[in-house]
Amino acid sequence: MNSVTAKAEIGGLLDRYLLGLDDEKLDDDWARALFTDDARVEFPMARHEGVGGLADWHRRALDAFARTQHLNSPAVVDLTGDERAVLRANLVSTHVHHPDTPGDPLFVSGTLVRGAARRTGAGWRLTELSFQLVWSTGSPPRPAGAR
Repeated sequence: MNSVTAKAEIGGLLDRYLLGLDDEKLDDDWARALFTDDARVEFPMARHEGVGGLADWHRRALDAFARTQHLNSPAVVDLTGDERAVLRANLVSTHVHHPDTPGDPLFVSGTLVRGAARRTGAGWRLTELSFQLVWSTGSPPRPAGAR
């Protein structure tokens, strides 16, 4: 596989991850098509390790909102050999609160996404994603059960 094809495949993993969040089709097949078994996903307020339970972890977090929309820049991918890569992208996430949630109807954030990927027998998979908050506006998510 040439480097252009590899970079496109790796960038596509991030795209499919974010589209999955918005489409609400999060299941174990979704997670395994994107991540290695030992993957780590880290947000400013929470972290999950391993592909097991990853889809459920995301579903529970997204339950705080009625809808989401994630708009990302193209990922800048650097290959660090034939088997590994790192990536970086910018992300604007709009989170729509449930209608009965008091306060601002939206929580919008700008985020720096960093990640890594590894070539596996099934193709490239993400080994880690981390999200660093750069800016935000509106009301952040409320604790579970606080709607």
